[in-house]
Amino acid sequence: MKDVLVIGGNRYFGKRLIALLKESGHRVAILNRGSSDAPDGMEHLVADRDDEAALESVLAGRSFDVVVDQVCYTPRQAEIARRVFAARTRRYVMTSTVEVYEYEDSAAPVAEDALDLGTVTVDTGAAWEDPEFREAHYGEGKRQAEAVFAGAGADGAGAAFAWTSVRVAHVLGGADDFTGRLDHYARRIRAGEPIAVPVVNRPATYVYVEEIAAFLAWAAVGADFTGPVNAHSHGPLTTAEICAEIERRVGGGRTVFQEVEVGEISPFSFARSYGMDNSRAVGLGYSFSHSSSWLADAVAETIDEVTK
Repeated sequence: MKDVLVIGGNRYFGKRLIALLKESGHRVAILNRGSSDAPDGMEHLVADRDDEAALESVLAGRSFDVVVDQVCYTPRQAEIARRVFAARTRRYVMTSTVEVYEYEDSAAPVAEDALDLGTVTVDTGAAWEDPEFREAHYGEGKRQAEAVFAGAGADGAGAAFAWTSVRVAHVLGGADDFTGRLDHYARRIRAGEPIAVPVVNRPATYVYVEEIAAFLAWAAVGADFTGPVNAHSHGPLTTAEICAEIERRVGGGRTVFQEVEVGEISPFSFARSYGMDNSRAVGLGYSFSHSSSWLADAVAETIDEVTK
């Protein structure tokens, strides 16, 4: 049994992660700003993770075997976390994203070392507190946050800081999918309305919502590697494959693609190729499913919910 602190993670795959940790017998504490309660039987720590003094206060005298940070979006947040948790945890797991590869365009699947964190410029003076800026620079914020952890090595007192970043692929599935991405397609397919795609539309890597929760739990309490790791199911998917499954589910609709040279395209359409390579995770001992084994369920869970 391990003492685990989860920062954020009160919805979607985060809540599944928390449930898995609890079901496995670990002692789990939740830290957030108080906007949502912790599940029954779990300790609830209330603090704004952007307020270093508040974190220090609520964590006074505390230590954890593992910290899972579901909501680290900026280098400033990473710097605070590095200082606060360096002497308080044996392992720090940051939930990152495929969008750290936003400057990649590779026909071959992208491995972790395609991004050299040592070359990433960290700009803590940018307008990271502005929600619109943070959303517009989502991938960059994650890149810089990872770079802060990678450059840490140790805190000012020399304490070891073992960290990993889980670079999560595009997530599909769940009745509680709050992104609206599959619904974007379902509404257009039902109405036979055009779906905007680039002229050359690349496949991408995906992961089922239940699988990414299981992977994060494994990374937190079932493994001891450090550094970044890509996490996705086997079997990249195209926009056409996703839409074909939606069309089968909704019935009576029709997929109509409209190629566009410039302008906004649909959520799961990609003009560049940056599908990830998950061989590091596999080599470390994790067994991923294939997207063909869960795509129908993922679509059904989400589409059936939004049509209620």
